[in-house]
Amino acid sequence: MAKYTKKSELEVNARKALKDRGVKVEDIAELVYYLQSKYHNDLSMDDCLHNVERVLTKREVQNAILTGIELDMLAEQKKLSQPLQKTIETDEGLYGIDEVIALSIVNVYGSIGMTNFGYIDKQKPGILKKLNDKSSGEIHTFLDDIVGAIAAAASSRLAHSDADALDDVDA
Repeated sequence: MAKYTKKSELEVNARKALKDRGVKVEDIAELVYYLQSKYHNDLSMDDCLHNVERVLTKREVQNAILTGIELDMLAEQKKLSQPLQKTIETDEGLYGIDEVIALSIVNVYGSIGMTNFGYIDKQKPGILKKLNDKSSGEIHTFLDDIVGAIAAAASSRLAHSDADALDDVDA
């Protein structure tokens, strides 16, 4: 059983990268609660946290986290070529690659994640509001979308697990 609970080096690095950029797993769980509480009367933060934890075990998610954060940090250090430097630095609205990376996370748990992601990306509650604050000097062009996508994927996972539970009751 231990082999299923041991974190890979990739997962450890992805989790550390999130933490180093000021994102706690609990912050993402709060976003899941924001997305799902009106659909689940007995939803707890522990349920939300569990689903975020499960999403973070996926290799696609870990790769997206590390890639996006690396690009954000390179932009902060002004190490990208123009015009990419300015595009990422200003989080240009028509760029879209940051959302494409985020959608690779959302797609892990099916199409329901797309609507969750679109909604939370527009609302920007909780940690997303902080990550979108340009006054800090930090660049989170990729990270804000990645965090929103993790929350959307965890919400989708939660929705799927509830549907599976209902299927078991109906059977």
